[in-house]
Amino acid sequence: MISTNPVDGSVVARYDRTTPADIASHIAIADRLQREWMQTDLGTRRMHMLRLADVLESRVDELATLMALEMGKPVNEGRGEVKKCAWACRYYAEEAEAILADLRIDTERSQSYVAYRPLGVILAVMPWNFPLWQVIRFVAPALMAGNAGILKHASNVTGCALAIDEMVVAAGFPDGLFRTVVVPSSGVSEIIDNPLIRAVTLTGSDAAGRAVAGRAGSQLKKTVLELGGADPYLILEDADLDLAVEMCATSRLINGGQSCIAAKRFIVHESIADEFTSRLAAAMEAYPVGDPTDETTRIGPMARVDLRDELHDQVQRSIQFGARVVTGGKVRVGPGAFYPPTVLADVKPHMPVYSEETFGPVATVITVSSEDEAIAVANDSPFGLGAAVFTRDVARGERIARDRIEAGSVFVNAFVASDPRLPFGGIKDSGYGRELSHIGMHEFLNLKTVVVA
Repeated sequence: MISTNPVDGSVVARYDRTTPADIASHIAIADRLQREWMQTDLGTRRMHMLRLADVLESRVDELATLMALEMGKPVNEGRGEVKKCAWACRYYAEEAEAILADLRIDTERSQSYVAYRPLGVILAVMPWNFPLWQVIRFVAPALMAGNAGILKHASNVTGCALAIDEMVVAAGFPDGLFRTVVVPSSGVSEIIDNPLIRAVTLTGSDAAGRAVAGRAGSQLKKTVLELGGADPYLILEDADLDLAVEMCATSRLINGGQSCIAAKRFIVHESIADEFTSRLAAAMEAYPVGDPTDETTRIGPMARVDLRDELHDQVQRSIQFGARVVTGGKVRVGPGAFYPPTVLADVKPHMPVYSEETFGPVATVITVSSEDEAIAVANDSPFGLGAAVFTRDVARGERIARDRIEAGSVFVNAFVASDPRLPFGGIKDSGYGRELSHIGMHEFLNLKTVVVA
């Protein structure tokens, strides 16, 4: 397995593939350790989880550089990702006792309650775009709940995966309770088939979600799927344009636009569409593009050249159907997987960028004439992950967010972001189940009803 620098195509590192025999051994060890770990008191688990937060923060610069080399994330964003991972570890360390407390229910019996018990060994299939955060937001609740984990990470961020392995052990967790296996995507089915794997969590494309869910479902193994998104941002006629432009540009360009919850479709009232579009283009053009290890870079290369080319194809096909290029849209000459911040206007339903997920720095502007039309366009998508509404009338925005937008998260006058304290996930082709918060921890627990006569 090879990690390649998306800046110039050079090899970062080569890794040996984990053999089927070693995979089986890792799962068996994790299963044995989990049965011991689930009996460990919460105070001990808490101590190790807080130590993991400390270990993450002690390696913040090293880890940010590793992410920059493996998938092109600017080091300033990488440091933020590491710190967010530490935050999640501390959140679950402090909150696990309350989250896992028995839920008492009054009945005619002397005692009736729900006990939250771990499931066992959970397989995590994770993507490259947030190579630490995606994993830690699984690791922290899973290990605090008494589960064990097997990680199949994206092949281009194997270095990040193995670094997480090292840090979990350095924090004092039993060596083997959490383990990375280095295999291509084609090896996932065999891991799911192992009878000691009790459930699967996947973050990735809807195609990957269907494949994993189908395989796990055939064996009645639970899955949690966090899949793609084509997040709509509604810019209503009374929006604060200064705020909207800033929030929209930031959301569209976080991680170079390679985020499932990045703003992708900007649905703008016709009375302000021209001004919003020109200002959004100017804001996006101001983001410096370059080497992700440079402190001044805001946008690095995309993670791989093939992903850049797929994005460019979506843009070009949309232009052929009548989309108007406001800025960007041309592949940078030279090495690397770079793509410029791009804004497309006059976007219509028959264009690829209207309905497909654009996983890169491309913003699409769709003009509407009313609130009802904006909501209809927002919901006219196979996806339902995140969304945002911009309006000076906060009550109006909250009503739209709560009752009318089909998504797992809707933010008013802010861009969508994950938070350890809040459940995160989607509906429709964006998946099912939730990560983070107490709900995310409960996903991989046996909610056991106990009744005493």
